Amino acid sequence: MTRPHILLVAAASAAASMAAVAAPLAPASMLEASNPFAKPSTLPFNYPAWDKIRNEHFAPAFAEAMRQEALEIEAIANNKAAPTFENTIVAMERSGQLMNRVGAAFGTLKGSYTNDALQALDKELAPKLSAHNDAIRLNSKLYARIKTLYDKRSKLGLDAEGQYLIERYHTDFVRAGAQLSDADKQKLKEMNGQLAGLSTQFAQNVLKEANASALVVDSRAELAGMSDKAIDAAAAEAKKRGLDGKFVIPVVNTTQQAGLSVLTNRATREKLLAASLARGSRGGEFDNRDVVLKIAKLRAQRAALLGYPNHAAYNLADQTAKDTKAVNQLLAEFAKPAVNNARKEAAEIQQAINKEEGEKGGFQAAAHDWAFYSDKVRAAKYAFDGNQLKPYFELNRVLVDGVFFAANKEFGISFKERKDLPAYNEDVRVFDVFDHDGKQLAIFTFDPYARPNKRGGAWANAWVPQSKLMGTKPVIANNLNIAKPAAGEPTLLTYDEVRTTFHEFGHALHGMFSDVKYPRFSGSRVPRDYVEFPSQVNEMWMTWPEVLANYAKHYQTGAPMPKELLDKVQASQQFNEGFRTTEYLAAALLDQAWHQLSPNQIPTDVLAFEADALKKAGVDFALVPPRYRTTYFSHTFSGGYSAGYYGYLWAEKLDADTVNWFKENGGLTRKNGDHFRKTLLSRGGTIDAMQMYRNFSGRDAQVRPLLERRGLTGE
Repeated sequence: MTRPHILLVAAASAAASMAAVAAPLAPASMLEASNPFAKPSTLPFNYPAWDKIRNEHFAPAFAEAMRQEALEIEAIANNKAAPTFENTIVAMERSGQLMNRVGAAFGTLKGSYTNDALQALDKELAPKLSAHNDAIRLNSKLYARIKTLYDKRSKLGLDAEGQYLIERYHTDFVRAGAQLSDADKQKLKEMNGQLAGLSTQFAQNVLKEANASALVVDSRAELAGMSDKAIDAAAAEAKKRGLDGKFVIPVVNTTQQAGLSVLTNRATREKLLAASLARGSRGGEFDNRDVVLKIAKLRAQRAALLGYPNHAAYNLADQTAKDTKAVNQLLAEFAKPAVNNARKEAAEIQQAINKEEGEKGGFQAAAHDWAFYSDKVRAAKYAFDGNQLKPYFELNRVLVDGVFFAANKEFGISFKERKDLPAYNEDVRVFDVFDHDGKQLAIFTFDPYARPNKRGGAWANAWVPQSKLMGTKPVIANNLNIAKPAAGEPTLLTYDEVRTTFHEFGHALHGMFSDVKYPRFSGSRVPRDYVEFPSQVNEMWMTWPEVLANYAKHYQTGAPMPKELLDKVQASQQFNEGFRTTEYLAAALLDQAWHQLSPNQIPTDVLAFEADALKKAGVDFALVPPRYRTTYFSHTFSGGYSAGYYGYLWAEKLDADTVNWFKENGGLTRKNGDHFRKTLLSRGGTIDAMQMYRNFSGRDAQVRPLLERRGLTGE
């Protein structure tokens, strides 16, 4: 019954799955023995057998997974014996194991290494899995058993984790519509099926549109400012696309593009940002505007059916924020000072333009000038620019001598790379993780490079979640999207890419340290606005002097980063923070604007609504467009963060307070790490998230440390 964190797909026909519900429990699997999903993997820690998994294995595996789980659930629901914790809740936790195996593998490939066949299958399966899940969550007999246990949960003699598990199952089923009438359940099923298909369509459009929106230029001169190797790579990309003699610059998922900071040709910068901003709204087969409107309306209608004023109210009721008022207050608290800071930064950028252009008369700064000239402002203020850092941020050193080194100092864990386990792509690295006592704790995989068939951004997921009930130990994956250099060249990271590497490993630690009994609570299966907290805390070690000194070494000479450069990096921590906060807030506010609408408030013009929402929120600053515009905002329209993108800021409040706690208690020590692990990282979702935080820190989090971190305490 427990789902992999990334499982958003489906299998088999809805009719077949509903028919299977009434069938007797099958004595054995009907999946062919040659299918690698037929049995749990025999590799260490049930690591997926990627060398055996093929496209054609997924459809029959999903069909059988649907059949098996439907039978398992029906047996639980129709059990003649009175409901007990073991024959109902624990039985549900044990169910769906084939679904978990095939879902984890399919979700991994569709995000990290997709192809046309998998995308077609994903479209076909999404609404069918939605129907399958609805058949479980809307099963009246099953809910009646859960409700019986919920009503007497305090009298069952369970430990705290068991009692909380009953409470969570009850909440899950109620929120899924278990208390609705039969007629309303049918409406809900139809909505869920449509939404599953639309979300898949949105995600696939974003990936295809990113590839279609790549900037094509005719000459090397137009790419002046980029390194010769980068320009050669652009020529190779063009040749691969059948555009010999031209140059292609792919776009990444965020609004801002890496090339904007180095391209000296202003016209090229303008074209690159324009291509980025227009994604999903320029007509053609990958236009997402109509998809957005349909998703927004269906979500609003579903929320109304479930008794909520809007989708945001529905989603937030089960988060630590609890309601839209709390989220709106948080975002509003940051909006004015963030934009004020961004305007000050814009004035400095304009001064840099005027100084450089001088006699030529200059020009008015635009959004496509920000990255290029902010580096010049940084150089003037702190006597360095971002490119000076890259030679000291070689990927393997960042990972092994930075990320792993910090984890060893904090928790005593160690890592050993292994080459014998298969991977879906040659760039994936695999590590055994050993606990402080020498026993193997987990397997960790690292997939750092961008690919045309890999979705944008960075993420972590559990290929195998930890559970004492199931006897499983964690296999945790990290994915980044770093540009892969030419063969034989080093991978040199930007400052932000280093931070992302530390961030995603924070998610990995959350999964690897999980020490829970029930799969429902494993690792990062916590409220969406809490899940980013541990990962953001791990970013603190990136610039911790002991850690930075260990990994920030010149990739050619091995010389440490000069102290004067290190001091400049530390002094510039709040540089450009107005921009960074404003672009994030603009996206978070858009997410809320779309999802705080009632069904009759859904607009007809996506771009007009977006512009109006940004203006009303006070973040309509042309020089700082949203980090994601509506039509390529995968987090909220296909990635599980609907009405939840605020969660990064919400979690950062806890993160900033936690950084203060570490500093107050001696910093990077085993004592502090062990306390953090014992009270928080190992607990998964076994208790209320905010109570977990109080158990760790001994206090409620304060917002002041976050305001100070972002330089927003002035106005």
